[in-house]
Amino acid sequence: MSLRESIQVSLLLGIGALLHLITPQILPGMKPDPSLAMLFVVVMLHRNIRPIILAGMVAALLAALTGTPGMQVANLIDKFSTTLIVYLVLVKPMYGKINDKVLAGICGLFGTMISGGIFLTAAIFVLGLEMNFTALYATIVLPTAIINTVVTVVLYPLVVFSKNVVEKTSVYKSYNRKA
Repeated sequence: MSLRESIQVSLLLGIGALLHLITPQILPGMKPDPSLAMLFVVVMLHRNIRPIILAGMVAALLAALTGTPGMQVANLIDKFSTTLIVYLVLVKPMYGKINDKVLAGICGLFGTMISGGIFLTAAIFVLGLEMNFTALYATIVLPTAIINTVVTVVLYPLVVFSKNVVEKTSVYKSYNRKA
């Protein structure tokens, strides 16, 4: 994995974490997760497992550091597991077979649903909470998945456009000739 890939993954996830910090709650307990949407963008941009694993670890650590107090373990389990599942089940088999924007929407919807399920399961078992999984999934995870789908579909083309602009600049080209 190149230094450029590592920096790109870190910057995108850092932007996602910052967006997550400033995103307000829509309803009590329901907050869209732009960091998760940005994680899906990173997974779609890289088709090599190494940057995907790095992205999962960094996203998990950022979520644990910036998430709700008491939910750090659930965040660590959730983000890393979700990264691998989305890559292996959605992106790797579907990339190139369907439109990228459609795949971004699929990743946003199903990735958030997977993430929410893992998070709730981890929170219930690790913290020993007496919560109704089905009620929380239906009232928090599903609406959040819909919002994250829109966020992912909007972010993906913006990031791809930005990446293409950077790659076409003369500074970038001259740097790559020296390397």
